[in-house]
Amino acid sequence: MENQKSSSKQVILNYGLILGVVSVILSVAIYAMGKIYDQGFGVMFASFVIMAVIIFMALKNFRAGNNNLLSLGEALKIGLGIALVGAIISIIYNQIFINFIEPDFMENMMKVGEQKMLEQYPNMSDEQLESAKAMQQKMSSPLIGAAMGIVGSLFFGFIISLIEGLILKRSVEE
Repeated sequence: MENQKSSSKQVILNYGLILGVVSVILSVAIYAMGKIYDQGFGVMFASFVIMAVIIFMALKNFRAGNNNLLSLGEALKIGLGIALVGAIISIIYNQIFINFIEPDFMENMMKVGEQKMLEQYPNMSDEQLESAKAMQQKMSSPLIGAAMGIVGSLFFGFIISLIEGLILKRSVEE
C-alpha cells in the first residue's frame, strides 16, 4: 500500500465533518418546524439514509483515490470513523442546544414522556409512574445521552459500512 494516494484519515475527517454538519442542519430544521418534541420514525429513517449516503460517497472516493482498491477492513474503518466524527459533532451541537438554545428542553421532554406513558398505559399506578419517571430522569443525563449517541451512531455506522464495504470492495487480481 505504499503507492496509496488517498488517505483514510483525510476521508474520515472530511466525510465525518459533512455527516456532522448535515445532522446539525437536520436538527435545526426539526426545531424550526416545531417538531423537536414529536420526532417520529421518519427522523430516524432520514438520519440513517443520510449516514448511508455519506459513507457510500466516502468509500467510493477512497476507492477511486486508491487505485480502485478497497478492502472490507478499510471500509469498516472509514465508515466507523465517519460515524464517530459525525456523532461527536452532533453531541456538541446537542449540548449547545440543551444548555443555551432551549434550556427547558430536558424538562419538557420529561413532560412529553410522562404524557406518552399515561396515554399508553392508562391504568398505571402512581408508584409505577414515579418509578418510570425516575428511570427516565437517570437516562436523560448529558453523559448518558452522549454515550448512547456514540454507541448508536457506531452501531449503525458498522452495519452500513459492512453492507457497503461488501458491495464496494475490490482487491488486486492475482
